[in-house]
Amino acid sequence: MRIIQISDTHLSRIKPHFADNWPPLAAWIAAQNPDLVIHTGDVTVDGADVEDDLRYAAELMRSLGVRFRAVPGNHDVGDAGNPRQPVTAERLARWRAYFGPDWWVEDIEGVRLVGLDAMLLGSGNGEEAAQAAWLDRVMQAASDRQIAWFLHRPLFLNNPDEADTGYWTVKPESFSRLIELVRRHSVILVASGHLHKAHQTVYDGTRYLWCPASSFLVGPETQPAMAGERRLGAALYEVNGTALEPSIIDVPGLAPYWLDDVIDEVYPRPQADNPSPG
Repeated sequence: MRIIQISDTHLSRIKPHFADNWPPLAAWIAAQNPDLVIHTGDVTVDGADVEDDLRYAAELMRSLGVRFRAVPGNHDVGDAGNPRQPVTAERLARWRAYFGPDWWVEDIEGVRLVGLDAMLLGSGNGEEAAQAAWLDRVMQAASDRQIAWFLHRPLFLNNPDEADTGYWTVKPESFSRLIELVRRHSVILVASGHLHKAHQTVYDGTRYLWCPASSFLVGPETQPAMAGERRLGAALYEVNGTALEPSIIDVPGLAPYWLDDVIDEVYPRPQADNPSPG
């Protein structure tokens, strides 16, 4: 079984700044002949406010002709604590209308894949508690399957003991519970996007993978120093029984656009209430 993870495509019909990177990504996916594609969020430029971004991105995802699952990013459904684009029932409903559930479980051979809506974490939205209760049930019912998580934001940048990193990682009020679940259930993989960087590390026996974006890179003036490589691409997972082997791939044909060059067009102020629109 072969699974492809893509992330941060930032698709939009009305803001096609990164549109030329979709055809080579789609061609590469087709050549891999995957059984499943997982998108870890920021599918759109601004689906949180522009419904057509969601419609357009969903059309492109379905045009792949491959079964897919997706979890939302901050640009798709809003963000916990964001005064301009909070996560709301209306935004979640729009996501679900075009992409299906924002949290889900998928069993492939001896591996249980769990998709989480990281945008709910720390939001106080009623759906946050529902997702937490569901996650407990899903983890308990995994039996002897290996468990892999997919979500938009990483749990941490360097290690679980670091201080709050704000925009870049899961909200601190949700972190302790999540990392306890990872340890208790021996989760083998936590795969995320959001950072527009490629990185893998192993901590306490769990592999943490940052899937690179396919849309654009973010320069040091916009993003603080952190681990990982500034490169575009995707992640490929080979599943054999309970074994899951990850690789970060440089997808041929992706143009290295830099958000910094067009940030005032793509994410004009007052979007600056976030440190970065990545």
